[in-house]
Formats: sequence, structure tokens, C-alpha cells
Amino acid sequence: MVKNTKIKLTSFSSGAGWACKLSPDTLSQVLSTINQDLKNNQTYGFESMDDCCIYTLNNGEKIIQSVDFFTPIVDNPYDFGKIAAANSLSDIYAMGGAPLFALNILAFPSDDLPNEVMADILRGGSDKAHEAGIPILGGHSIKDKEPKYGLVVTGKPLKNNLIKNSGAKEGDHLILTKPLGTGIITTALKKGLASDSQLEEVTKTMSELNAKASEIMVDFEVNACTDVTGYGLLGHLSEMCDGSNVTAHINFEKINFLGGVFEMAQKDIVPGGSKKNLDYISNKIDFNDNIAEFQKIMLADAQTSGGLLISCPDDRYEEFLKVLSWDIDAYEIGTIINKENNLVKVD
Repeated sequence: MVKNTKIKLTSFSSGAGWACKLSPDTLSQVLSTINQDLKNNQTYGFESMDDCCIYTLNNGEKIIQSVDFFTPIVDNPYDFGKIAAANSLSDIYAMGGAPLFALNILAFPSDDLPNEVMADILRGGSDKAHEAGIPILGGHSIKDKEPKYGLVVTGKPLKNNLIKNSGAKEGDHLILTKPLGTGIITTALKKGLASDSQLEEVTKTMSELNAKASEIMVDFEVNACTDVTGYGLLGHLSEMCDGSNVTAHINFEKINFLGGVFEMAQKDIVPGGSKKNLDYISNKIDFNDNIAEFQKIMLADAQTSGGLLISCPDDRYEEFLKVLSWDIDAYEIGTIINKENNLVKVD
């Protein structure tokens, strides 16, 4: 058994965070074979490609629910627990919801790692849930060769209407609330190529809740939202555009990246999941000729606990971004335009 002081948690994982997610191509093929005969007008599920499922109770009230878990993205067990919990809560926030309670999902190699590591993971998740103002009421654990952790989160709408990823409209401005590059930086971390300052920055970014941005966007009645996670910016933006029957026009120069991402991407220090993302989505993207291959990978980089991608009407955009900026380093990345042959244009 490895001693707690010398543990590199990422060494117990073949993947890292959302970069270990099944490819979108594989997932869509399998889900298309699943029988949905029990669906009715009370349900809203995975066929929508939205962030949560929605169930309408007999009294008309809605509850929303999501589940997320993954392998270690950082070596520190407590930080891993915080990040996994923040990521799980994000789906609720992306739909303009308020979390109510959560359940733990844990897989742990108890023959290889001491119980203190398990306790630190769970403590990190518990502390992040406490920050979100919700209890963790139980959960389920199994023995596994790879550590895995996450939450099932149940919530409700902050206001009457939930914000889906399919409501973007022509003329909207696209706003992102966190920098990109977590997949690339954490891949460098696993290879021993990330600096202490880069580790500190990526850990801070992934641990931050999307709660405040969610509250503000609900007040401003934005048209659409999703969080940027395993399928990268291009993947999640494409889902938004496809569901909304529009095209997005984004500017690479407007997008914020974590420190070191440019250099690492140029050296091909990128997760395999990010390359799969680009392969899957590239035929739906119109890249300007000046966008290099490594820059395309940066836009498809698999994110863990990423920011909210928000489609805001033009008449509210400036005030919305101003209010967001009081607490969040949010920024505009482009606009929604009339439907074209491709889902996303990148200049």
C-alpha cells in the first residue's frame, strides 16, 4: 500500500477528469438504440443533449437532476474531491437551477491506497457541497482499480423557467465565464511538465462554483446556457447551435486560456479525448485558414468543471457582462448568427 505522503493520485488513473469520457460518437450511437417508450410529457431527458434531466411533478413543480463522476484530475485527494463536486453541481447551475441535495458516487482501490485518501476525497466533496449550501445525504461506493468520484445532484429552478441549451437566437452575444485549457494543463501535470503556479491556477479554476454566474443569468433572462466540460468549447457550442437551429461565429483572439496552454498545445501535450473531440466535430466547424491545428485542439480541449457558456440577447448584453464582471472574469467570445451550413464559424 502506498503511503499517503507520497501519493500521486493521477498515477492510478488511465485518464484524467473529463478527458476520460466516452467519445461523443460512441455515446450517440449507443443511446440511439435505447428504448424510450416510458417517456411522457412529464419528462425531459438525454435525447435533448441538455445538462440535466427534468421531471415535472403532478402539482406542476419541476425537479432537475444530473450525475457526474470521473477519475483523478489532480494528485491531491482533497482537491480532487472539491473539483469533482464543483463539476457535478455545474449542470444544475447551467440550467438556472438551485441544488437541493446530493449523493456521493465513489470507486476506490482500497487494497492500494490508505483510507485517509478516501476520507480526504469525501471531505473535499463535502466542503464544496457545504459551500453550495446543500447536504450530501448518502451515496454508494465500490472497490475498483481506479479511484473515481462524483455526485448525483438534485435541484429545482431558481425561478419559474429553466434555461435550456436550445434557446439561442440570432443576434445573441456568447459569453464564457472561465478560461479554457484544463485538459491540456492537467495532461502536462500527469507528465510532470506543469509548474506549481500552473497547478495552482488550474486547481483554483476547476474548484470554483458556477453558482454566482447562474444567479445573474437567471435575473437577466438569457436565452440559452450550457457548461463547457468533456466535449470542449466547440462540442458544447455545437450542441447549443444544433438545438437552437442557428450558427455561432466566434473569434479565437477573444478567448481566454490558462497560462501555458499555447506552449503545451504547440508541443502536442494534449489529452487523447481532446483530439477525439476535434475529430468528431471538425466537419461541422468552419475554421478560418489562419487557425492552426494546435489552436483547433485548444478549442476542442476536454474541460473539467468548466465555465458557463451563455447566449444573451443583444439588448441586455452590456449590462449583463458588467454585472458579471463584478464577481467573475467573464468575457464575450462571439455572436449567434442566422443558420448556415456549419454550426460554428471560427476566425
